[in-house]
Amino acid sequence: MSYDYSLIGKRIRQAREERELTQEVVAEMLDVSNAYISKIERGKTAISLERLSQLCVVLEESPEYILSGTNSSTKDYLRHEIVEMLERCSPEKIKLILQIIKPIVDYGENEK
Repeated sequence: MSYDYSLIGKRIRQAREERELTQEVVAEMLDVSNAYISKIERGKTAISLERLSQLCVVLEESPEYILSGTNSSTKDYLRHEIVEMLERCSPEKIKLILQIIKPIVDYGENEK
């Protein structure tokens, strides 16, 4: 399985910002350079499993979420993955997706 390091970096940056940590603070906690954290967040460098594990502890996030965008321990773990995919779509693609999912979402609504 190959990983999209730009998406991994985006999730790392998002988790860091949610905890109101700077790149400098995270770098200091991991004993690495600010430039290294920046490269990871921009998807310019791969992250080792050991470093990922350390980073997840610092960011209080699961490796599963950082790597795949899903966290099966939460009730709506697929919602995050869908939102991330939608963020990469053009407005035209979003309209097409809406046409496809609306009947699915609406299915059975009139029976309640």
